[in-house]
Parts: sequence; C-alpha cells; structure tokens
Amino acid sequence: MQKLKIYTSSLCGYCIAAKKLLKDLDIIFEEINIDGEPSLREKMIKESNGRTTVPQIFLGNKLLGGCDDLFAMHQNGDLTKFMKPYD
Repeated sequence: MQKLKIYTSSLCGYCIAAKKLLKDLDIIFEEINIDGEPSLREKMIKESNGRTTVPQIFLGNKLLGGCDDLFAMHQNGDLTKFMKPYD
C-alpha cells in the first residue's frame, strides 16, 4: 500500500481539519510539519509543482491536493476507494 504524506503547519486550520478527517477514518499518514523548516517547505513546493499553501497531501508520489480536495474525495467516496484504513 502506498504511503499517505501530508505537509502541515501548526497554526493552519485546514491542516487540522485534514488530519482530523484522516484520523476519524483511521487512515495512517505521515505528517511533515514545515514550521521553521525552510528546506522542508522548499521540498513541499517542489513536490507539489509550485504550490505554496498547506496542507499538501500526497499518496506515494501523487499529489492529491489540499484540504478541500481531500474532503471532496471523501464526499465522493473516492478517498476510501484507494485508501485502506488500518485495524
């Protein structure tokens, strides 16, 4: 199974909402907090093809998007189609 990765910032309400949704669905994810870490921010921008806002959410190397994209995927049932919650 591919790994879910989410770039975040501590004071970002959208990051908090995205992480809450993932936790509520019992989906494992790796959080990468970019606060005070210019090198991580640069890496996020490069991986997301120039996007500078957080959260940026990836499945493997595929960019899923931000918080709105994640919630839209959940609403459409697409999130659970390829994400397998853990037990």
